[in-house]
Amino acid sequence: MSTPIYELALGSKFRQLQPELQDYFSLAPGSGSYGIGEGVFDVVGCRQKWLRPLLATVAGEEAFFPEYGERIPFRIENHAHLDPFGRSSLTARREIFFPGHTRLFHDTTVAEAANDGDTRLVDYLGRYRRLATALDLDVTAEGRLRGVSRASRLFLGPLRLSLPAFLDAKAYAEQWWDPAEGKHRIQVKVLQPHVGLVLVYAGSFDYRLAPSLPATDGAAPARTATAAVGLPRYAEPDRWERRV
Repeated sequence: MSTPIYELALGSKFRQLQPELQDYFSLAPGSGSYGIGEGVFDVVGCRQKWLRPLLATVAGEEAFFPEYGERIPFRIENHAHLDPFGRSSLTARREIFFPGHTRLFHDTTVAEAANDGDTRLVDYLGRYRRLATALDLDVTAEGRLRGVSRASRLFLGPLRLSLPAFLDAKAYAEQWWDPAEGKHRIQVKVLQPHVGLVLVYAGSFDYRLAPSLPATDGAAPARTATAAVGLPRYAEPDRWERRV
């Protein structure tokens, strides 16, 4: 079994995480398991009403959405796999059960070798994985995982566009184990310097592992000539664009 991507990126700091977080982030390609989380977001979505019509125009990307709610149930699946280019990856597929409508929100986090020899994580967001952000990770004194997105890029066919700082939004994430509740907790805020808070979600969930699903389980025919190794077809993006 290969090394989990979060351990590759954090190095020795991985062992400073709370034990429950180490378990959560220990999925690796070939582990034979995938993760299932079920819980409730205390808050989720876009709080700014004036911004919601704009987010509605890009909701089909399944990375942002215009709804906002409190006490909203959700489900997440975590699948460790190799992407079509052989990189160790972790795909998260979230279902957010707003009243009368379910939103999908998914991403694939990939381990990449940096120029200095270290491993960095890059997160590819949405239905087509068109938005890529580099992640900076750290571990707090309490053993929580903190992550901040850095520079973002858009992949539009052959184009590779770096977003200028005045347009870019940064995501600030923190995840931890709450011993009082016996649950995992997560909090994420996406902030844009001129707009303010674009997206927020925060809540708690239970988490368990299950045997990995066959790649063709419940699957539609493959949409592309290349596919991930170890990822069920229903959890794949609509298109894998070449990233390397």
